[in-house]
Amino acid sequence: MTTMGPTAMDAPEDPLEVTEAELRRMVEQQFPEWAGLPLERVGVSGTENALFRLGAELAVRLPLSRGSAPQVEKERRWLPWLSVRLPQSIPVPVALGRPTSTYPSPWSICRWIPGRSLRSRPPADEEELARQLGRFVRCLAHLDAREGPAPGAHNFFRGVALADRDRLTRSSIQECGAFFDPAALLGCWERDARAPAWTGAPVWIHGDLTPDNLVARDGRLAGVIDWGGLGVGDPATDLLPAWNLFDGGARELYREQLGVDDAAWRRGRGLALSVAVVALPFYLGRNDALVENSTRVIEQVLMEHAQD
Repeated sequence: MTTMGPTAMDAPEDPLEVTEAELRRMVEQQFPEWAGLPLERVGVSGTENALFRLGAELAVRLPLSRGSAPQVEKERRWLPWLSVRLPQSIPVPVALGRPTSTYPSPWSICRWIPGRSLRSRPPADEEELARQLGRFVRCLAHLDAREGPAPGAHNFFRGVALADRDRLTRSSIQECGAFFDPAALLGCWERDARAPAWTGAPVWIHGDLTPDNLVARDGRLAGVIDWGGLGVGDPATDLLPAWNLFDGGARELYREQLGVDDAAWRRGRGLALSVAVVALPFYLGRNDALVENSTRVIEQVLMEHAQD
């Protein structure tokens, strides 16, 4: 059983920082062909990586902690291979930056995917989005995963069995007592944690399908970004949008698109609750977007359990 605490599993540690001026110097020194392009930080809700837009067609992605640094090489290795096999765009790295004396981590430059995150602009047609995202996840899960990376610190352990998250989840539920009834949360967790474990071969998972990581354009899903959670493991991991994004008919449609059984649905719901109760107290006062999304997930899980 994994005994990692909340920092190792779901939150960054050993923070790294980089200013816009410092990054501009890094680009000028290592990639002079792009030195004159405009540089602008994008968003503030990311916890694993900072994102800067570089000109009109590029983005710079920098780990925010030493623990996130291995994601750079993982993405360089796998995202080009995945990109030609998936129905929507993903951010393919085009260059790898070297550590410097002031920023001790590799970093990457990738293609910019035009559009807006679903957090900044929720979908007008939620059910159509459920169909599109369902097709994307189904396609990802059917790709050859035999050489893919097993869950670990590189992807905050997404894809592991629910049993591996039990101690972390129970302690985090108690920390949520100011916002939710711990007994109700614990009852939900225990019911879903008893779901039969995944016994099939590991499949490719994105690992962190949140509204921030889904890009829409012209009312359609245009891209899936932020692949730090990439790995191979339990496919129920990518059911997270059922509670952090969808509700009602769209949630059921997403489930139908993926064709999951009751055991997988319960594992996905258990993971959604676990991730949310860990994030809520940890990010309180630090990241309003993650607190808001975690609160929504917990409310949705409680509501669904009450209807079972």
